[in-house]
Amino acid sequence: MNTESTDVVTPALPNCPADLAQVWTWWREQMPVARKWAYFDHAAVGPLSGPAADSLRRFAETASSHGDVHWMDWSRRVNSLRDMTAEMIHCDADEVALIPNTTTGINFVANGYPWQAGDSVVVPEGEFPSNLFPWLNLKSRGVDVRIVPRRDGRVVVDDLMAQVDATTKLIAVSWVGYASGFRIELNELVEAAHRAGVLVFVDAIQGLGMYPLDLRTCDVDFLSADGHKWFLGPEGAGVAVIRKRHLDLIRCENVGWASVQNSHLFSGATFDLRDDAARFECGTANMAGLMSLAASMEIFQSVNRQHGPAAIGERVLERAGSLRGLLAQRGARMLFNHQPDHVHGSGIVTFEVPGESPTDFRSRGLEKNVVVSCRGGGIRASVHVYNSDDDLRRLADLIPA
Repeated sequence: MNTESTDVVTPALPNCPADLAQVWTWWREQMPVARKWAYFDHAAVGPLSGPAADSLRRFAETASSHGDVHWMDWSRRVNSLRDMTAEMIHCDADEVALIPNTTTGINFVANGYPWQAGDSVVVPEGEFPSNLFPWLNLKSRGVDVRIVPRRDGRVVVDDLMAQVDATTKLIAVSWVGYASGFRIELNELVEAAHRAGVLVFVDAIQGLGMYPLDLRTCDVDFLSADGHKWFLGPEGAGVAVIRKRHLDLIRCENVGWASVQNSHLFSGATFDLRDDAARFECGTANMAGLMSLAASMEIFQSVNRQHGPAAIGERVLERAGSLRGLLAQRGARMLFNHQPDHVHGSGIVTFEVPGESPTDFRSRGLEKNVVVSCRGGGIRASVHVYNSDDDLRRLADLIPA
């Protein structure tokens, strides 16, 4: 068998610098987008990192030249994503499922939980539709969906718990609000919910990889996240977590050849579900996308291993704080007046410019190679660790002096 490593193996990432001050320059070198754009749209769709893009090219070249000859190499690479996720958030690799999008992981739980008529689920208002519609869909099964108001973008744990009663089975919440940027303190939520006998589902797409999460101490029950935002991977690849203790609680609504033990024994297949979260991966995986996400995640893992799990989050909070200062100097008004501290802050900065609509501001930005979104009634800039001082100034300079 031809085992040309240049065809099937992603090249090793250059070593992460030991000097933290040099890390962010090193990271920027992994981002081709930075050559042209001041990119602040990571909360929508992040640009592919260089390693992620290289992985996709390599897969295409290999698949076109060799067909499925290297399928086992691809499979091993895909499974490395499961291991990296487990290492990053301190869970068991058997608790990680590989998914095409965050919504899929949410529906694992929403559709698979053994709901009874009269049960209730608690959800904050202002959630992204993916973490709202699957729960609202349960109303047809007699489940009461309780929407809890936010306080100027903040999700207050006491407000969520005030809606919990003996019928409540689960609280579903985004770790970071996609419009406000408010980051809920997960430890506080999980401890309060579990004391009341309630499970916690976390839509982690706006926070996973950016802020430390240790599932050994923050005992989240279920989690789902795409890789195409802050992880700088492609669309169509992500991860979900279903804790071992809940594996038999959540019914597999979709099953297929990959859901069972000895899944490659096609002619003698028996319906014996796998004893890990991979039972929810019912069919053929997006090999190209998952390998690409694994390549990008290695950047994050390199920094975590060299500098600890807090370094990335501290950097993005510093970058977001610097941007807020520059915008305020130019007369921008911050929306969602929650305190963006080290507990509740994130890389999302939502603001408005007096006298200009968000869509007009975004259009002007594109003309100057600056990328932002329109969310939450304002202009949303989502700042990553590789954004330089010059990037921040280019955005602020769009506001007339």
